[in-house]
Amino acid sequence: MKKYVIIGNGVAAAGCIEGIRSVDPEGSITVISAEQHPVYCRPLISYYLEQKTDLQRMHYRAESFYADHGAEVLYGRTATEINADTKQIVLDNGDSIAYDALCCCTGSSPFVPPMQGLDTVDNKFSFMTIDDTLALEQAVTPESRVLIIGAGLIGLKCAEGLHSRVKSITVCDLAPRVLSSILDDKCAAMMQKHLEKNGIDFILGTSAKEFCGSHAVMQNGTEVDFDVLVLAVGVRANTAIVKNAGGNVNRGIVVDDACRTSLADIYAAGDCTEYHDISSDTVKVMALMPNAYMQGHTAGVNMAGGEAAFDNAIPMNSIGFFGFHCHTAGSQPEGCEMYEETDENHIRRLFVKDDKLTGFMLLGHMHRTGIYTALIRNQTPLSSVDFARLKIEPQLAAMGNAYRDKVLKGAV
Repeated sequence: MKKYVIIGNGVAAAGCIEGIRSVDPEGSITVISAEQHPVYCRPLISYYLEQKTDLQRMHYRAESFYADHGAEVLYGRTATEINADTKQIVLDNGDSIAYDALCCCTGSSPFVPPMQGLDTVDNKFSFMTIDDTLALEQAVTPESRVLIIGAGLIGLKCAEGLHSRVKSITVCDLAPRVLSSILDDKCAAMMQKHLEKNGIDFILGTSAKEFCGSHAVMQNGTEVDFDVLVLAVGVRANTAIVKNAGGNVNRGIVVDDACRTSLADIYAAGDCTEYHDISSDTVKVMALMPNAYMQGHTAGVNMAGGEAAFDNAIPMNSIGFFGFHCHTAGSQPEGCEMYEETDENHIRRLFVKDDKLTGFMLLGHMHRTGIYTALIRNQTPLSSVDFARLKIEPQLAAMGNAYRDKVLKGAV
């Protein structure tokens, strides 16, 4: 009986378990989980703060998931070392686990740049896990002044989650705009205006230089007093365990389309990996939940002796703040053409190169956007569809008979 081990217990790990069981119903599966919680949807932690969901509804799979799939979970344990020669994993308590096939779903960790006096701040938190959220919830009161370092996805979702539970929220970022990794200046300005209407204050183009207790001094000299500090500057892929085992690592663990690492019988999936973005033809870390699941499932199938490939990855984000939604996907390569439709409350930007849709930015437009995503992921020639209609609105009528038959009738 084959021994499968998965390091990590997030969405990629769930995909890996299901991928293994789609091929091998008998092999043993051991999951090493640093957190004490079953797999859950990390994007929902801000909704927990808003009291729009609870811990039970944050579960990514049913309570019986592990039992149904014959998987044993070692909660509260971390893997400290992989010996690729002997196929052994060493745990933080000194125990060893043997494997025939291993998948590293180690995720990412908050990146905290050096800031003078940060150790003098008592109430400081990250915002990535359920435990982070529970700790932050205990720290805030209706009179709390919250300072969030980072105006990216994590920082802004934290701001939304806290806005009705605290006195004030100030978000600062070294970038000159919000959501700088996914939005350009025009789109970011529209989103920032909406956030400000909902009571979020911003200090952009600068970040915290030093702290003294509950007092922060920005690089431009601005001073901010606060009661609670949230560090949401960014994340870094957890690659050390594979790197130390001799695996190929850059910004993330390097994997191929089968999710294999450079080490025999060792796979990797999720936020810890870097892989090919077909929209820009580059290799990068794409820390995205849908990609994590698809990578994990691909790894699981291949670990169990099947054949699967995840070869159409693209970056994509769908997120909303206070009822205003933003959806981006793909990239804007050099030399691309842009189609834009905009008014006071909406922006639609489509990027085209070499007869293909390479990316889009949509603010306020959330109707059937999966059609645009499919065009990018499948690298569909725009000459084969009615792109003039798709510019106006994503619609099945513009996709051609073969596509409609496949979607609507389940044809292969």
